[in-house]
Amino acid sequence: MAHTIREKAKLLGRVRRIRGQVEALERALEEEKGCSEVLNQIAAARGAMNGLMVEVLAEHVELHFANPAMSSSAERAKGAEELIEVIRAYLK
Repeated sequence: MAHTIREKAKLLGRVRRIRGQVEALERALEEEKGCSEVLNQIAAARGAMNGLMVEVLAEHVELHFANPAMSSSAERAKGAEELIEVIRAYLK
């Protein structure tokens, strides 16, 4: 079972918090709040998104690299390739 399915409720909770933070950012902009408040909202949303990324990445590493049941080097290579692609996209 994929880790995103196994941890679905927890991940959806994080996504909902991110949505709330982005909505708060949108309200701050619509209400013409000061730049300090807007920057704090951006930082909060970014932090929440980073937290979600770390959660999924950690589970990916545990499932595709650290899993003692995984014996195939081809499976490990595939997991590594997927991880590298995600990290490259994330760091752009």
